[in-house]
Amino acid sequence: MKMVFATGNSGKLREASEILGKGFELVTPAQMGIHEDIPETGTTLKANSQQKADFIWQNCHTDCFADDTGLEVDGLGGAPGVHTARYAGEDKDFDKNMDKLLTELSRKEMEASLMASMGIAPKKNLRRARFRSVITLILDGQRHFFNGVLEGVIARAKAGKGGFGYDPVFIADEFPTVTLAEITEEQKNAVSHRGKALRAMAEFLAGKVGGAA
Repeated sequence: MKMVFATGNSGKLREASEILGKGFELVTPAQMGIHEDIPETGTTLKANSQQKADFIWQNCHTDCFADDTGLEVDGLGGAPGVHTARYAGEDKDFDKNMDKLLTELSRKEMEASLMASMGIAPKKNLRRARFRSVITLILDGQRHFFNGVLEGVIARAKAGKGGFGYDPVFIADEFPTVTLAEITEEQKNAVSHRGKALRAMAEFLAGKVGGAA
Protein backbone atom coordinates (compact mmCIF):
# COMPACT_ATOMS: atom_id res chain seq x y z
CA MET A 1 0.00 0.00 0.00
CA LYS A 2 1.49 3.33 -1.08
CA MET A 3 1.21 6.23 1.34
CA VAL A 4 2.76 9.66 1.76
CA PHE A 5 4.40 10.23 5.14
CA ALA A 6 4.51 13.96 5.82
CA THR A 7 8.11 14.15 6.97
CA GLY A 8 11.53 15.11 5.71
CA ASN A 9 13.21 13.40 8.66
CA SER A 10 15.10 10.33 7.44
CA GLY A 11 15.13 8.83 10.94
CA LYS A 12 11.34 9.03 11.21
CA LEU A 13 10.91 7.60 7.72
CA ARG A 14 13.19 4.66 8.48
CA GLU A 15 11.44 4.00 11.80
CA ALA A 16 7.98 4.07 10.18
CA SER A 17 9.05 1.82 7.31
CA GLU A 18 10.51 -0.77 9.69
CA ILE A 19 7.46 -0.77 11.96
CA LEU A 20 4.81 -0.85 9.22
CA GLY A 21 6.65 -3.54 7.28
CA LYS A 22 6.77 -4.73 3.68
CA GLY A 23 3.09 -4.23 2.99
CA PHE A 24 3.61 -0.47 2.86
CA GLU A 25 5.51 1.75 0.47
CA LEU A 26 6.18 5.09 2.12
CA VAL A 27 7.05 8.14 0.04
CA THR A 28 8.00 11.62 1.19
CA PRO A 29 6.40 14.94 0.23
CA ALA A 30 9.56 15.76 -1.74
CA GLN A 31 9.07 12.63 -3.83
CA MET A 32 5.57 13.91 -4.59
CA GLY A 33 6.93 17.28 -5.73
CA ILE A 34 6.23 19.15 -2.48
CA HIS A 35 9.35 21.01 -1.41
CA GLU A 36 7.98 23.88 0.69
CA ASP A 37 7.72 23.69 4.47
CA ILE A 38 4.50 22.08 5.64
CA PRO A 39 2.63 24.39 8.04
CA GLU A 40 2.75 23.56 11.79
CA THR A 41 0.90 26.39 13.51
CA GLY A 42 -1.40 24.41 15.80
CA THR A 43 -1.42 24.79 19.57
CA THR A 44 -1.66 21.03 20.23
CA LEU A 45 0.09 17.94 18.89
CA LYS A 46 -3.18 16.72 17.37
CA ALA A 47 -3.76 20.04 15.61
CA ASN A 48 -0.26 20.05 14.11
CA SER A 49 -0.54 16.43 13.04
CA GLN A 50 -3.88 17.08 11.36
CA GLN A 51 -2.63 20.27 9.71
CA LYS A 52 0.29 18.43 8.11
CA ALA A 53 -1.83 15.53 6.90
CA ASP A 54 -4.48 17.90 5.52
CA PHE A 55 -1.77 19.78 3.61
CA ILE A 56 -0.56 16.58 1.92
CA TRP A 57 -4.10 15.46 1.09
CA GLN A 58 -5.06 18.82 -0.38
CA ASN A 59 -1.95 18.90 -2.56
CA CYS A 60 -1.71 15.23 -3.56
CA HIS A 61 -5.16 13.66 -3.01
CA THR A 62 -3.30 10.54 -1.93
CA ASP A 63 -3.63 8.44 1.21
CA CYS A 64 -1.22 9.94 3.70
CA PHE A 65 -0.32 10.34 7.34
CA ALA A 66 1.54 12.78 9.53
CA ASP A 67 2.76 12.71 13.09
CA ASP A 68 3.52 15.34 15.65
CA THR A 69 5.53 14.47 18.71
CA GLY A 70 6.15 16.40 21.88
CA LEU A 71 8.48 15.90 24.82
CA GLU A 72 6.76 16.76 28.10
CA VAL A 73 9.02 17.32 31.11
CA ASP A 74 7.35 17.52 34.51
CA GLY A 75 9.94 19.90 35.95
CA LEU A 76 9.33 22.34 33.11
CA GLY A 77 5.56 22.33 33.42
CA GLY A 78 5.12 20.05 30.40
CA ALA A 79 7.52 21.99 28.16
CA PRO A 80 8.77 21.87 25.49
CA GLY A 81 5.55 20.14 24.40
CA VAL A 82 4.23 21.40 21.08
CA HIS A 83 7.43 23.47 20.69
CA THR A 84 9.69 20.40 20.98
CA ALA A 85 11.37 20.71 17.56
CA ARG A 86 11.90 24.46 17.88
CA TYR A 87 12.66 24.67 21.60
CA ALA A 88 15.92 26.57 21.10
CA GLY A 89 15.01 28.31 17.83
CA GLU A 90 13.38 28.02 14.44
CA ASP A 91 16.33 26.14 12.91
CA LYS A 92 15.27 22.88 14.67
CA ASP A 93 18.82 22.27 15.96
CA PHE A 94 18.41 19.35 18.35
CA ASP A 95 21.84 19.76 19.91
CA LYS A 96 20.82 23.27 20.92
CA ASN A 97 17.40 21.99 21.98
CA MET A 98 18.98 19.41 24.27
CA ASP A 99 21.48 21.90 25.68
CA LYS A 100 18.66 24.30 26.55
CA LEU A 101 16.60 21.49 28.07
CA LEU A 102 19.45 20.26 30.28
CA THR A 103 20.36 23.79 31.39
CA GLU A 104 16.81 24.77 32.30
CA LEU A 105 16.14 21.50 34.07
CA SER A 106 19.32 21.79 36.14
CA ARG A 107 18.31 25.31 37.16
CA LYS A 108 14.84 24.12 38.17
CA GLU A 109 16.38 21.32 40.24
CA MET A 110 18.63 23.76 42.08
CA GLU A 111 15.63 25.97 42.87
CA ALA A 112 13.55 22.99 44.03
CA SER A 113 16.39 21.65 46.20
CA LEU A 114 16.78 25.05 47.89
CA MET A 115 13.04 25.29 48.54
CA ALA A 116 12.96 21.73 49.90
CA SER A 117 15.86 22.47 52.27
CA MET A 118 13.88 25.43 53.61
CA GLY A 119 10.80 23.26 54.08
CA ILE A 120 8.84 25.27 51.54
CA ALA A 121 8.07 22.39 49.20
CA PRO A 122 8.94 18.69 48.97
CA LYS A 123 11.68 17.73 46.56
CA LYS A 124 10.23 16.05 43.46
CA ASN A 125 11.66 14.13 40.52
CA LEU A 126 11.63 17.01 38.07
CA ARG A 127 13.27 14.86 35.40
CA ARG A 128 10.20 12.68 34.95
CA ALA A 129 9.15 13.01 31.30
CA ARG A 130 7.35 11.43 28.41
CA PHE A 131 7.26 11.49 24.64
CA ARG A 132 3.77 11.78 23.20
CA SER A 133 2.95 11.15 19.52
CA VAL A 134 -0.25 11.79 17.60
CA ILE A 135 -0.68 10.43 14.08
CA THR A 136 -3.31 11.67 11.66
CA LEU A 137 -4.09 9.22 8.88
CA ILE A 138 -6.15 10.37 5.91
CA LEU A 139 -7.56 7.35 4.12
CA ASP A 140 -9.97 7.92 1.24
CA GLY A 141 -10.42 11.48 2.46
CA GLN A 142 -11.38 10.50 6.02
CA ARG A 143 -9.27 11.38 9.06
CA HIS A 144 -8.30 8.85 11.73
CA PHE A 145 -6.14 9.49 14.81
CA PHE A 146 -3.69 7.27 16.69
CA ASN A 147 -1.71 7.96 19.87
CA GLY A 148 1.40 6.66 21.58
CA VAL A 149 3.23 7.54 24.81
CA LEU A 150 6.69 6.59 26.09
CA GLU A 151 7.41 7.27 29.77
CA GLY A 152 10.87 7.91 31.17
CA VAL A 153 13.26 10.47 32.63
CA ILE A 154 15.69 13.05 31.30
CA ALA A 155 19.37 12.13 31.64
CA ARG A 156 21.88 14.53 33.18
CA ALA A 157 24.03 14.56 30.05
CA LYS A 158 23.86 13.45 26.43
CA ALA A 159 24.89 9.86 25.75
CA GLY A 160 24.89 7.66 22.67
CA LYS A 161 25.22 8.14 18.93
CA GLY A 162 22.07 6.43 17.67
CA GLY A 163 18.52 7.61 17.17
CA PHE A 164 17.59 11.22 16.48
CA GLY A 165 16.00 14.23 18.13
CA TYR A 166 16.15 14.12 21.93
CA ASP A 167 17.13 10.43 22.06
CA PRO A 168 20.58 11.14 23.63
CA VAL A 169 18.95 12.65 26.75
CA PHE A 170 15.89 10.43 27.20
CA ILE A 171 15.97 7.29 29.35
CA ALA A 172 12.91 5.10 28.80
CA ASP A 173 11.46 3.16 31.72
CA GLU A 174 11.95 -0.05 29.74
CA PHE A 175 15.73 0.59 29.45
CA PRO A 176 16.57 2.38 32.73
CA THR A 177 20.37 2.37 32.44
CA VAL A 178 20.82 3.81 28.93
CA THR A 179 19.41 6.55 26.72
CA LEU A 180 17.38 5.89 23.59
CA ALA A 181 20.51 6.78 21.60
CA GLU A 182 22.35 3.86 23.20
CA ILE A 183 19.92 1.08 22.27
CA THR A 184 19.32 -0.58 18.92
CA GLU A 185 16.68 0.59 16.47
CA GLU A 186 14.81 -2.66 17.05
CA GLN A 187 14.74 -2.09 20.81
CA LYS A 188 13.61 1.50 20.37
CA ASN A 189 10.90 0.62 17.85
CA ALA A 190 9.50 -1.97 20.26
CA VAL A 191 8.76 0.63 22.95
CA SER A 192 8.72 4.04 21.28
CA HIS A 193 5.82 6.47 21.36
CA ARG A 194 5.74 6.75 17.58
CA GLY A 195 6.08 2.98 17.29
CA LYS A 196 2.98 2.49 19.45
CA ALA A 197 0.99 4.95 17.35
CA LEU A 198 2.25 3.41 14.11
CA ARG A 199 1.34 -0.11 15.22
CA ALA A 200 -2.14 1.08 16.14
CA MET A 201 -2.45 2.61 12.67
CA ALA A 202 -1.13 -0.55 11.00
CA GLU A 203 -3.68 -2.63 12.92
CA PHE A 204 -6.45 -0.32 11.76
CA LEU A 205 -5.25 -0.47 8.16
CA ALA A 206 -5.02 -4.25 8.25
CA GLY A 207 -8.73 -4.37 8.96
CA LYS A 208 -9.46 -1.86 6.22
CA VAL A 209 -7.36 -3.22 3.38
CA GLY A 210 -7.37 -6.92 4.08
CA GLY A 211 -4.24 -7.36 6.14
CA ALA A 212 -1.78 -5.16 4.25
CA ALA A 213 0.25 -4.82 7.47
